[in-house]
Amino acid sequence: MLNSKDAILSELTDILVEMFEVDAADITPEAHLSDDLDIDSIDAVDLIVRLKELTGKKIAPEEFKSVRTVGDVVSAIQTVMG
Repeated sequence: MLNSKDAILSELTDILVEMFEVDAADITPEAHLSDDLDIDSIDAVDLIVRLKELTGKKIAPEEFKSVRTVGDVVSAIQTVMG
């Protein structure tokens, strides 16, 4: 399932496209959530809820405070998945 950065990025890309109508071509590890993808703080909360469903693990909002890029989200998911 979510056992590699590529798998997480792929799943995250699907979620961002589906939930926020982000162009898949814009989703790269370096893409900034707010500046490049127009994901605001309310969207981020929705994203955390969706990621919780995906991972089956509780994701504390504090873990997302330092998240700025798609790559940061991937790293945070890897941390949660342990």
